Amino acid sequence: MRKLLVLAAMTVVFGSGLNAETFNIDTSHSGVTFKIRHIVTKFTGRFDKFEGTFDYEKGKPKTWKVEAAIDAAGINTKNEKRDGHLRSPDFFDVEKCPSITFKSTKISGVKGDKAKIHGDLTVHCVTKSVILDAELTGIENDLQGKRAGITATTKLNRKDFGITWNKTLDSGGIVLGEEVEVILEIEGVVKKG
Repeated sequence: MRKLLVLAAMTVVFGSGLNAETFNIDTSHSGVTFKIRHIVTKFTGRFDKFEGTFDYEKGKPKTWKVEAAIDAAGINTKNEKRDGHLRSPDFFDVEKCPSITFKSTKISGVKGDKAKIHGDLTVHCVTKSVILDAELTGIENDLQGKRAGITATTKLNRKDFGITWNKTLDSGGIVLGEEVEVILEIEGVVKKG
């Protein structure tokens, strides 16, 4: 999921004077997070290890591309016991399915700094088509090179990816919701030559 998210964020660089440049995700200034309902409220977690690139040329959305990969074992919910369970076959099964990947297939709905990024997301060794709602949050030059900021979000049903673990509560409710909200805050950089 992290790779996917990172890819989606990179593809959304709109409205700048770029000329078919490739941006590398700056992982020290980017984040891949998720939210899922836990019993009575939403809970937030993140992935700490991811990488990716996006290609962008102003005014030519057909040339925009995003590719990203997330190390599924890098899941972090601030609880080592829970993180271990999330790495197990009950959830991400990181021994069998170590990577979460995203590869864009097309861009649609370009309106100003916003667009929809369509792509193939692979989670838990299952690939599904998804759409990311993305927004360019800025383009600036700094000492390292040209930077582009992107925010992208999507909602997924974890069961679509074969992640079905749950428990029933005494009340008849369940521990985990099915819908997962993915939030990508990405900075990409084109390094100076």
